[in-house]
Amino acid sequence: MTRIGAEGRPAPRPWRMIGITFAGGSCYLTISVALRDAPPLWAATLRVLIAAVVLVAIAGVRHAPRPRGRRTWLLVVVMGVLNVAVAYWAMFAGLSGMSTGAATVLANAQPLLILLPAWWLFGEKPRTLTVAAMLLGAVGLVLVALPSGFGSGAALALVAAIATTAGTLLARIIDVPPLTLAAWQFLIGGAVLAVAAFLVEGPPLIHWNTGLVLALLYMAVIGTALSTVAWISETKRARLDQLTTWTLLVPVFGIVLSVFVLGETQTLLGWVGVAVVLTALVVNVVAIRRQRPVTPAATSARL
Repeated sequence: MTRIGAEGRPAPRPWRMIGITFAGGSCYLTISVALRDAPPLWAATLRVLIAAVVLVAIAGVRHAPRPRGRRTWLLVVVMGVLNVAVAYWAMFAGLSGMSTGAATVLANAQPLLILLPAWWLFGEKPRTLTVAAMLLGAVGLVLVALPSGFGSGAALALVAAIATTAGTLLARIIDVPPLTLAAWQFLIGGAVLAVAAFLVEGPPLIHWNTGLVLALLYMAVIGTALSTVAWISETKRARLDQLTTWTLLVPVFGIVLSVFVLGETQTLLGWVGVAVVLTALVVNVVAIRRQRPVTPAATSARL
């Protein structure tokens, strides 16, 4: 496989990354709400299929091109299965067996998991400050999760992190516009989830109410459709190690919201962990500012 040059890639857009990570963190809150009235696989299926409908509609209005070629379609299918069906199933099922805070910690281990694959596939050799930020952030996340314990859903949360990491790598490889890629992966992954939900949980036994509908709509439109298009866009343009380090904010948002909205308790050690994570993000920003600036020569070499 031809490696893609890493030098000269622009930094992730900070405000976009804050929006993406807030959407991701807040979804763990709405997942908790949805699981009160719907079984895990059906809740995940509804979230994905609603997002797929929204993105397909937008793609149709904008006349977005479809994927072309057998290899491209194969990769899109693999991404739909891993990044959607496996990741969302593990995310929902894992959260039903552990606290919101611990779930957000384990399911967002992507920064550490992405290091070696990004180096091997794209030549993005990890930089010292970026690795330091990741390790510091990992320590902070462990401090956050320790007081509440990891519960029975820990393994599933890690599966979600691995599947999401694979999806990020595929998003860089697949030569399809972000809107198109997001729409088709959700269509494919949603279909797989629907079949799995029917086989595992049987016909959907869902207690429809206003809270469930609002939770599903928020997760599907804000936390899935729009945030995924933005994430794929950043995945295609920025270094993956610096990009995924931003996902350390997802557990921070998830934990803060779980405390103030769901009433989950957090210890002093947990808040120290949050402070450590925020410090890690500052280190990451410093690492980004020290990277080589984009030059016309570097840009031409990449193209």
